[in-house]
Amino acid sequence: MLPGVPARRRRAAAAAALSVMTGLLPALLDGVPARAATAEPPPRPRLTETKKRALAALESHGARVVALSEEVWRYAETALQENRSAAAAAAAAEAAGFRVTRGVAGLPTAFVAEFGEGAPVIAVLGEYDALPGISQKAVPAPDPLDPGAAGHGCGHNLLGAASLGAAAAIKDLIAAGRFEGTIRYYGAPAEESVGGKLYMIRAGLFRDVDIALTWHPGDETRVDTSSSQAMVDMRIEFTGRAAHAAFDPWNGRSAVDALELFTHGVNLMREHVRPSVRMHYAVLEGGIVPNVVPDHARVWMWARDSTRAGVDPLIGRLRAVADGAAMAAGVTPSFAIQGGDWEMLVNMPGARVMQANLEALPPLAFTDAEQEFARAIQRATGVEPKGLRTAFDPLPPRPGEPEGGSTDVGDVSWVVPVLHATVTTSPQGAPWHAWPVVACAGMSIGQKGMMQAARLLTITMVDLYESPGLRRAIRSEFEAQTSGVTYRGYIPDGPPPSPTSHTP
Repeated sequence: MLPGVPARRRRAAAAAALSVMTGLLPALLDGVPARAATAEPPPRPRLTETKKRALAALESHGARVVALSEEVWRYAETALQENRSAAAAAAAAEAAGFRVTRGVAGLPTAFVAEFGEGAPVIAVLGEYDALPGISQKAVPAPDPLDPGAAGHGCGHNLLGAASLGAAAAIKDLIAAGRFEGTIRYYGAPAEESVGGKLYMIRAGLFRDVDIALTWHPGDETRVDTSSSQAMVDMRIEFTGRAAHAAFDPWNGRSAVDALELFTHGVNLMREHVRPSVRMHYAVLEGGIVPNVVPDHARVWMWARDSTRAGVDPLIGRLRAVADGAAMAAGVTPSFAIQGGDWEMLVNMPGARVMQANLEALPPLAFTDAEQEFARAIQRATGVEPKGLRTAFDPLPPRPGEPEGGSTDVGDVSWVVPVLHATVTTSPQGAPWHAWPVVACAGMSIGQKGMMQAARLLTITMVDLYESPGLRRAIRSEFEAQTSGVTYRGYIPDGPPPSPTSHTP
């Protein structure tokens, strides 16, 4: 729902959106073959009776899933500050019949919801943090809802709600005696910052999980087999000595001199790292007034590569650059690792079953008005106005190279097998982590993709509960991939950071 709109109109709009989204249900329940561009399309995998029942259960939760996504979109709370968002998600889980434990892993905005008992334990991952400074109304042109405030430019309001909806559908089948085992939902904060899942891993919260599933909003629909980048998050500070910049500058030692030497060294490094390496930084503190030799400077930096094995050597090189810059400027350096992510392990047996389920679902369908909304965004951002992509990609025969970007889901994939998909919620090619994604995440375009993702997660979990052989195949590949590897996340010892202690 949108703030500033009368309640009666909000209820009517929500009902209309839900009606459109659930219009696919008859096709889902009847297993209607998909329309295809070829003269003789391959037969669509048919949905079993259990999957049809699971989808019906999901649709019964549909209105609450949409309402939760709208509520979290409206709150738009950033990492470690998702107090209302986490509370809303936890309350929704309790209302659906889950046992909820709040404040897990020392994180006030993390929670675990579960139903059932014993094995198998299937997990669904949810997120709900927003990004600072990109507030936006649900309109196809830049127009902040609250200027300077945060916005859901990565669609985590959709991510968390869809995952919870899928978990609730499976919970209903366990309650009805169709499955044995446990369904568990992880409300995970701060994906865009410190990586809340790393602290949840360290607390042992995934120790008994057999397989985890999740998804992410995107501008296309596919089962993900291209991994993600490993990344380390660093804070570099320099402490010097203040002095009058004109009267006695020789008594000063400039921390900003060291900062400039450090960033210059980083930029010289770019010629001498692998092409897959990415290094980016933001200067957070670099002096206050010109006539004082600055005694403190601070830079926040991320370094990435395709794998953790590529990232680890960068840490030592960057530390040496910071030490050299401090020595040259005559100041004291501080180099701290704040967090980071391992790359995501791709599990092909799991990807293949998820692909089969994607092919069993009727593809996404958007109205003419929704396609025009998307094209208006594309025109506003200088992107070819193709609209929304409704087709899905075939499954590659083997994992591909990592795409740009990192996620703490990658860390989870090193302690438990993870199945991951992307579903269309935003126009093709429009900027990510930006206002177009916020706009679509607050209206029917994002909500349709959200419900499609929930369907995909739901029927894939049906396969996991019904087939011990499939679970063994997924675990066997996971164990081969992780053989000889001891996971340790890029987080410092001690309790998780507070909302104000992490940079920035």
